[in-house]
Amino acid sequence: MYNKVYVEITNICNMNCSFCHGHKRAPKRMTADEFSVVLDKLKEQTRFIYYHLMGEPLTHPLLPDFIKMAGEQGYKSIITTNGTLLKKRGEELLSSGVHKVNISLHSFEEGTEEDHRKYVCELSKFAKCAVEKGTIVVFRLWNEGFDGGKNEVALDVLRECIGGEWKENTRGIKICDKIYLEWGKRFEWPDSEAEIRGDKYFCYGLKDQFGILSDGTVVPCCLDSDGVIKLGNIFEEDIDTILNSKRATDIVEGFRCGKASEDLCKRCGYAQRFV
Repeated sequence: MYNKVYVEITNICNMNCSFCHGHKRAPKRMTADEFSVVLDKLKEQTRFIYYHLMGEPLTHPLLPDFIKMAGEQGYKSIITTNGTLLKKRGEELLSSGVHKVNISLHSFEEGTEEDHRKYVCELSKFAKCAVEKGTIVVFRLWNEGFDGGKNEVALDVLRECIGGEWKENTRGIKICDKIYLEWGKRFEWPDSEAEIRGDKYFCYGLKDQFGILSDGTVVPCCLDSDGVIKLGNIFEEDIDTILNSKRATDIVEGFRCGKASEDLCKRCGYAQRFV
């Protein structure tokens, strides 16, 4: 089984962050029937569904229903969000039984300091409510070198509003039970027009993860924002057939040997982090 599958329930976002590659696809939200097909076909593939590739999952009106549907079939649901809609939709999200919420604090790094403090304070309130419901919250600061001084503001507010132990671990910091902070480098999205990067590559795409875009297109990883590497469509084909296709197996075998069979992968900085 795969460690996780990224399911893009919508490619629509309410923000336009500088670090985000964006996409050129038509706006799309999965319907309940489409999401039901995805759940049925992923039963033997994973137990963890991440509601993200592009788009902000909290813009989807059926998100709580989707999480409940997934839970009824034994899946654990993890969402990644910019956090701006949690004040409005946080309660219904937690009531749906979401397993974990990743909050990208770097999504708001371009606002004023006053707005930034207010934003992080609201997210701190959500995190404390989440803990009471048994939901894990991970604050992400994946913006090394690009924070513009905002990271210290965020950390000050988190300490003030949450308190906690603040114990370092291998991934970042454990603030308190079920609330964590993760650091990360800002990565460059792969782009078909970018330069080729080196000659050795490795990626966990199709090794412990793959993605499904909102129109059903299956892609090898969470960074193929435009569906350049189309392996098939989950609404039209059997998922085992898609994952065992020649194109998919060539990708896996290539990375096993330190090579990239796809042109987009040769232009991905992330595929060189592990070589």
